[in-house]
Amino acid sequence: MMRVASRLSCLVGNKSLQIRRSLTSDIKVGSLAPAIQKFINENTRLCRPDNVYVCDGSEKENQAFVNRLIRDGRLTKLEKYENCYLARTDPADVARVESKTYVCTERKEDAVPTARTGVEGTLGNWKAPGVMDEELGHKFHGCMTGRTMYVIPFCMGPIGSPLSKIGVQLTDSEYVVASMRIMTRMGKRVLDTLGNGEFIKCLHSVGHPLASGEADVHWPCNPSKVAIVHFPERNEIKSFGSGYGGNSLLGKKCVALRIASILGKKEGWLAEHTLILGLTNPQGVKKYVVAAFPSACGKTNLAMIKPTLPGWKAECVGDDIAWMKFDSKGRLRAINPEAGFFGVAPGTSSKTNSIAMATILKDTIFTNVAETSDGGVYWEGLEKETDFTKVSITDWKGKPWTYGSKTDAAHPNSRFCVPARNCPAMDSHWDDPEGVPIDAILFGGRRPTTIPLVYESFNWRHGVFVGASMRSESTAAAEHQGKQIMHDPFAMRPFFGYSFAQYLGHWLSLECKPGIQLPKIFHVNWFRKSWDGQFLWPGFGDNSRVLDWILRRCDGEDIAVPSPIGWLPKPGSMNISGLKDPVDMEAAFKLCKDELKAEALSLEKYFNDQLPGQLPLPIKEELQAFKKRIASMSCC
Repeated sequence: MMRVASRLSCLVGNKSLQIRRSLTSDIKVGSLAPAIQKFINENTRLCRPDNVYVCDGSEKENQAFVNRLIRDGRLTKLEKYENCYLARTDPADVARVESKTYVCTERKEDAVPTARTGVEGTLGNWKAPGVMDEELGHKFHGCMTGRTMYVIPFCMGPIGSPLSKIGVQLTDSEYVVASMRIMTRMGKRVLDTLGNGEFIKCLHSVGHPLASGEADVHWPCNPSKVAIVHFPERNEIKSFGSGYGGNSLLGKKCVALRIASILGKKEGWLAEHTLILGLTNPQGVKKYVVAAFPSACGKTNLAMIKPTLPGWKAECVGDDIAWMKFDSKGRLRAINPEAGFFGVAPGTSSKTNSIAMATILKDTIFTNVAETSDGGVYWEGLEKETDFTKVSITDWKGKPWTYGSKTDAAHPNSRFCVPARNCPAMDSHWDDPEGVPIDAILFGGRRPTTIPLVYESFNWRHGVFVGASMRSESTAAAEHQGKQIMHDPFAMRPFFGYSFAQYLGHWLSLECKPGIQLPKIFHVNWFRKSWDGQFLWPGFGDNSRVLDWILRRCDGEDIAVPSPIGWLPKPGSMNISGLKDPVDMEAAFKLCKDELKAEALSLEKYFNDQLPGQLPLPIKEELQAFKKRIASMSCC
C-alpha cells in the first residue's frame, strides 16, 4: 500500500512539533494505467513530494482528510450543522485571478483575438507553450517538498455519459481533495471507467514547500507567483500558487469551461457558463432552460427559484455550467458536469434563496464566511435571521466583528461548497447521462439602466449577437475593484478556452446543422433601477413571471411585439397578478434612444478594439441592423 504522512503541527513555545500519522490507500500507483503512472512519475520528479497518495473517494478517506485539516487549523467544525466546516484563506487568496490565467497554444490567434494596436486585450491571456513551460518549470521545481502529492481521478458529468470527460488532478492541498470530492464524481469508480482511455492532465500546487522541520502556515499559498495555465493542444492544465477554489479545483472553470469549450468546438457541442432549470407549468408541461449570467449575478438564485406564480414548479439541474449537445433527433440536450454547488454566500438568505439555505445545512465546506459563537455561519444578507444579542461574530479574518461595523463580516466572494444531492429541489434527471432537452437559452447581467426586463431575439443569428453584446456590472468573483459596466460576452469573458472570434463562429455554425431544433434565445435583466436607485423588478420568486412569458413564447403564443432591441412582451401579456408591491412595467421596459445609441457605440468600439478584422460578418451585420433600428426611434 502507498503510505502518506499526515502532519499535525502543535505549537510548543516558539517551536513547532511535527507529529506524523499514517494514512494508507488501497490503490497502488503501480496498479494504475500506464499513462497515469507516467503522468504521476514525471511530476513527482518535478515537484518532489515526500509522499504520493491515490484517492479512492471513499467516505472513510474523506473523513481522514477532514480530520487532518481540522488538526492543522485549516478547517473549523461548525457544531450547529451536520458535517459542516469553515475554512479561512490567506487574505491575498480570495478570488479567481484573471490576470494570471493563460491559454497557451502554438498560434496566438487560436487562443485570443488580436486587439487593436495600442489597446489592451481583455478576452484572455496568451503565452507561447515553450515560454510558459520554462516559467512553470521553475515554479513547480521542488514545490511539494515537505508535502504529499494527492492523485485525484475525477469525472465531469455523470459517469458513463457520452458527454462526460475524465481528468486526473495532482495536488498538494487536502482542502482541494475534500472540495473536489464534493464538486466532481471522484475516486475508484472513475479509474474503473477510464481504464486505459485518455484523460485531462491537471497539476496543482499551493506553491509553498516546507523544509525539514519547518512549521507550516495557516493557509499555504504563493500569491506573487500565481499562474493558472491551460495547454489545450496537450489536454493539460497547470495551476500554481493559489488554494482558492476557482483557481485550484481544476475540474470546475479550468476543465468544465476553458478546456471543454475547445473540445466542444472540435466535437460539435457547447460548454457554457449557464445554469440548467426545469419548469413545469400548471398544466403539467415541463420544459428546460439554460441561463448564462456572469458570476455573482444570480445564477444560483434562479437555479433554485421558488415560483410565486400558483401551480408552477421549478427543479434544479445545475447552477453554473452546462455541456450541451444535439441528440440523434436534433434536440439540444444539456448535462451538469458538476456534482456540487460552489455558490457565493453573501446575499443568500431565506428570503432570496430558501432552497440554497436548506441545501447547505449539512455536508458543506464554507470558505471566508463569518462564524457565530454557537457554531453557525454569518454573512451579509443574514441580518434578519441573526439575533445579535445572543451570538457574537468572528469575521472571515478571524477577528471579532459587531453589527454595524464598517468592514464586512464575510468576504464578498465567500463561498459554500455543497453536494448537489443535498438540494431539495434537484430535478430527477439532474444526473441523467443523456441530459435534459433545452427549449430556451437566456442571457443576462446586472444592468441598472438601458436594458429591459426581458426581450426575445429575432432569430438565432440575432441571438448570437445578443450573447456577444452582454455587458454587466463587475462583481467580487474576480479581482476587479469597484462597480463598472464591463463587456462580458456570453458570460464567458473570463472562461474562453479559445479565441472569441472563433467562438462566435462556432455558435453561428450551429444554425447550418441539418435536422436540428434550435432553442429560442432571450435576454433578461432583473437589476434595472429607477431614477432614485431602487430596483424596478422584485426579482427572486417573481422571476417565474418572466419565465412564464418566455416559455409561452417557446410555445408560439402571439404575446410579443417587435422593438429595436428584440421582441418585447405585449402590454398586459406578462402575468403580474398577485405581486406584493406594484411594479412600474412601463419603466421596466422603457427603451431610450439616447441610451441605446450609446449602447451600440460601446459595442462597436468594443468589437473594433478587441476583434479588429476578426469579427464574423453576421455579427457585423447584426450590429448595423441594430443601429438602423435605433435611428428610426423617436426620442425618449
